[in-house]
Amino acid sequence: MPAGPSTDEKSTLANPPRIEPATIEDLPALAELVMELFAKSGDFSPDRSTQERGLRLILEQPNRGRVFVLRNDHRIFGMVNLLFTISTAMGGFVILMEDVVVHPDHRGQGYGAMLINHVLEFAKLKSFKRVTLLTDKISAESQNFFLKHGFEYSNMIPMRKIVE
Repeated sequence: MPAGPSTDEKSTLANPPRIEPATIEDLPALAELVMELFAKSGDFSPDRSTQERGLRLILEQPNRGRVFVLRNDHRIFGMVNLLFTISTAMGGFVILMEDVVVHPDHRGQGYGAMLINHVLEFAKLKSFKRVTLLTDKISAESQNFFLKHGFEYSNMIPMRKIVE
């Protein structure tokens, strides 16, 4: 006789994850996810107060962008950060997508794809012209994930100067 669903599978079926806009009350969980992401990055150092300050700037002014979370009734275990700007090349509003992260315990279950699909549907619904992202150069896994979801390499390269 085949085995039935595991306890985790039953919990997921009874409490399916959903994507919704983040609120200011979600700030501690969001900062935790971003800190985990930055801990693996060569460019950024995790700092809770800095991450909370940046997230708060988005959450308090929805015209700047959106943060969407992946949650069930118990916790947030994924997020994506969208920043809105205008492109003269595209002649309209565009999105810079950052901080696409799913908690390590929940990876490989299609949740990253759920987040990306949500962003792309949001962009279409709101008539954004383009979604641009930066992913870690050293992470072939991340690059392959985004390529699989229709993103392409650009001839543009990121350059930056930190202003202090």
